[in-house]
Amino acid sequence: MLGQMSDLFAEDLPPASAPDAPREDAPLADRLRPSTLAEVIGQEHLTGPEGAIGRMVAAGRLSSMILWGPPGTGKTSIARLLADAVGMRFAAVSAVFSGVADLKKAFAEAEVAAKAGQRTLLFVDEIHRFNRAQQDGFLPFVERGTVTLVGATTENPSFALNAALLSRAQVLILHRLDAAALSVLLARAEELEGPLPLTPEAREALVASADGDGRFLLNQAETLYAAKIPEPLDPAGLGKFLQRRVAVYDKDRDGHYNLISALHKSLRGSDPQAALYYMARMLTAGEEPLYVLRRLVRFASEDIGLADPQALTQCLAAKQAYEFLGSPEGEVAIVQACLYLATAPKSNAAYKAQKAAWKSAKETGSLAPPANILNAPTKLMKDIGYGTGYTYDHDTAEGFSGDDYWPEDMEPQTYYEPVERGFERQVIERIAYWNKLRTQRRG
Repeated sequence: MLGQMSDLFAEDLPPASAPDAPREDAPLADRLRPSTLAEVIGQEHLTGPEGAIGRMVAAGRLSSMILWGPPGTGKTSIARLLADAVGMRFAAVSAVFSGVADLKKAFAEAEVAAKAGQRTLLFVDEIHRFNRAQQDGFLPFVERGTVTLVGATTENPSFALNAALLSRAQVLILHRLDAAALSVLLARAEELEGPLPLTPEAREALVASADGDGRFLLNQAETLYAAKIPEPLDPAGLGKFLQRRVAVYDKDRDGHYNLISALHKSLRGSDPQAALYYMARMLTAGEEPLYVLRRLVRFASEDIGLADPQALTQCLAAKQAYEFLGSPEGEVAIVQACLYLATAPKSNAAYKAQKAAWKSAKETGSLAPPANILNAPTKLMKDIGYGTGYTYDHDTAEGFSGDDYWPEDMEPQTYYEPVERGFERQVIERIAYWNKLRTQRRG
């Protein structure tokens, strides 16, 4: 069978060569694709002499890899140039448009090429879109060296790819393009197409609007060239002419988890400005406001607790206000709750107490409470001692009996340890007072 495939494909295999030059009518982003790895902008930590890719190219041999980074940072360009740099045959599939049949064909052609002594770099764009079973299908071909896999993804490989595939490929992280890198890219566009119809300030605004995405920047530049604007635009004019870019935010993956983590830690660190920034990032990108409110409610109990009992009340009031007003009017109530939490005294004593008490309850099983604090609704229960000896606290002078409420076979435990911050300072004084009375009564 393999011999038949060899006869079928041998003459059709593309040679290991540089990618075809783009057509003159191709989009600007395609025409400005780098022709060598040295021309790749903003990823020198990978492509430079000391970078992982630079070292592999210098050695003349690639290992399978996953290129993980935001859109428009050069993942596809790097994959194409890698094949040329080490003399490999380049094959590509996209998880968006390809299915099992396309993968089988790619692997069959790679096996034929291997018989002819030609190694294949298989580039898989949007690899995270293949399901787990499809990802498993790569494994035997990667293990045998039939293909060197270069996958590209915008999503965290820890979540998007299965462990077996990750163990056979190193993950290389591409950075979002900074302002300097984007400015270089824009200068290349101007060398090709001429000066952009922008004032220096508008040019800076255009770079900032790209949010690290080189492809987006070039597409916006191409729109400006096509419009043949007679006079340079200032930032306000640019804003009116170009559609505003929506911030990159994946509500199901990294953006969602990274930003809520940043919000939570900014609140815990009592930085209201940073907390408000991350919350704004989430809400302006389309996050569900009630999700943010749920996280604020959780924070109020986990990180503030009784240091400021009003924190939880503020969050629940914000939820009620938002549900009553809706967006955008109700969002200021969320802002108010966020600022209250950030500026409130912090204590995780309640959270720690919960974990300690839950652990103790699981370990001690079904120990019975002492009989004196059990209700006795029946004669039998009274006869066997339920309720006998119980002291009603309100009948004592201090409203405190000092009774022992722990099971007989269990020593008293300390789960809740309030901190010297906020309202919990008063809680510490109360507990100390009760402990003193308890000692006196039992002594």
